[in-house]
Amino acid sequence: MAMSTLLIVIGGLPGTGKTSLARGLARALDAVHVRIDAIEQALRDTRNGGDIGPAGYLVAYAVAGDNLRLGRIVIADCVNPLPITRTAWRSVAEQAGVPVIEIEVICSDAVEHRRRIESRRSDIPGLKLPTWHELVEHEYVPWTSEHVVIDTAHRSLEQSVTELHALLLRRQGTLR
Repeated sequence: MAMSTLLIVIGGLPGTGKTSLARGLARALDAVHVRIDAIEQALRDTRNGGDIGPAGYLVAYAVAGDNLRLGRIVIADCVNPLPITRTAWRSVAEQAGVPVIEIEVICSDAVEHRRRIESRRSDIPGLKLPTWHELVEHEYVPWTSEHVVIDTAHRSLEQSVTELHALLLRRQGTLR
């Protein structure tokens, strides 16, 4: 069953598996993958580093909106740490006239989460990944809006992608 145009926002702290999940889902759905890390690093590269503020998210909102209006499924891959960013993603979907599904990816096992943070390598040239200490100090406001939670602590990437894909297909008929 083909899915209709939809904005899927995948958020959560670094090291939870957001990007791996977003990539797997993008392949399964033939969706556009909009990755904040890649956008923000490109902006830093053009400015020789430094603070880019909300620019990465603003670019991502515009790219996602354009693709939604083209009828594409869009998967936004971002930490999405604040109510203001979550509200902005919902506005992107509303302006494009499409439904949105918000997904928070967590890793409920702190030992596993720390292992992931301390062992991972960036696939984006120049991107500095956060340390465990930086992650623990990262501003991240708990979600209050309706959303799906995927816990990647004790399951494979394939299991998480399959679970999320099945959930999206079940919800497709109720979205509009």
